[in-house]
Amino acid sequence: MHKIFLTALLAVALPFGAAFADDDDDDDDGFGLAGILSSSNKADLEPIQLSAGMPLTSAPWELKSGMYYEFEIQGDGSQELALVGPEFFRAIWIDEIVVEGLEIRPLGVDSIEFDEAGEMEIGFVAIKPGSYYLKIPGSTGETQRVEITIK
Repeated sequence: MHKIFLTALLAVALPFGAAFADDDDDDDDGFGLAGILSSSNKADLEPIQLSAGMPLTSAPWELKSGMYYEFEIQGDGSQELALVGPEFFRAIWIDEIVVEGLEIRPLGVDSIEFDEAGEMEIGFVAIKPGSYYLKIPGSTGETQRVEITIK
């Protein structure tokens, strides 16, 4: 008789215990229902400026693995310019690339080129720790390169 009563008591109490455990916000890393894509896990990076002879950015990027980032690439049309960084693009998961309101969700990217003035935004999650770069192909100057570290 005691076993039946104890089993019934546990069956009634178990769902309440799970409900109380879910209300504990101390161990959820601050993520909302969207997980790592939650706004609490999002940061904006300095835009990259594509302009003939101008620095791409003012400082290197230091990223945290598992964090969501967005950045803009702004081309002024002064010259056909591209950005390459295949190792970097393979160390991240690209959520979307937005060009003039069109959202592109690629499986992978190797490079990006601007033939005329324009702007694009890239949203991604940093995945693989290491040192990477984005640079203008064929350039050797430090200002024509963005150094990126994912920790």
